[in-house]
Amino acid sequence: MRYERMEEAVFRSRPNRFIAHVVTGQGEEICHVKNTGRCRELLVPGARIWVQRNEKPGRKTALDLIAVKKGDRIINMDSQIPNRVVEEWLGGGHFFSRQVKIRREVCYENSRFDLYAEDKERKAFLEVKGVTLEEDGIARFPDAPTERGVKHIEELMICQKDGYEAWIFFLIQMKGVRYLEPNDRTHPEFGQALRRAKKAGVRVQAMDCLVTPDSITADQEVEVRL
Repeated sequence: MRYERMEEAVFRSRPNRFIAHVVTGQGEEICHVKNTGRCRELLVPGARIWVQRNEKPGRKTALDLIAVKKGDRIINMDSQIPNRVVEEWLGGGHFFSRQVKIRREVCYENSRFDLYAEDKERKAFLEVKGVTLEEDGIARFPDAPTERGVKHIEELMICQKDGYEAWIFFLIQMKGVRYLEPNDRTHPEFGQALRRAKKAGVRVQAMDCLVTPDSITADQEVEVRL
């Protein structure tokens, strides 16, 4: 996945979840933050960031915050991109054949899942979680309590019980992590639900990504420690 119209900038402040004040080559501007997580360890004053310029009529801001530099690594912060990255990865013959048919936002019972895959006799529902929190080389999810995330896990267990493959796919939007684990400190109920799902047969998968200021690609499997 590659972005166009990218610019380097400097982060100043984040007055609320949705906007940030940044400094670009044009001076101080308001930027839309495409990640509503806390991201406190990423968005610190003076951080080097990359923004995408989009001056379509009707937009409240001309910029979207896409990536940030933390230490020696670039982290993609775009919460809208993980589904597309995973879809591209699966369609390339990973975990399924290249003939796999993938659909987005498919409903089952009272649930709507990010991806649905059919590959001959295989039928699978997949829920994708983008991961941007890293602490001492360990990726953790979530970075804020997510009742919606717990609900998704419980619904995947229903799919598994009904005979479908069920996956929860953590896309770690960076390189250089040793493993991923649930963030029990922030939301213990999410970790508990994830462990129950694993025991029930839900496949828990994590992948890291190759990230540049203007691209992100799924790369290698990462160990999940529950």
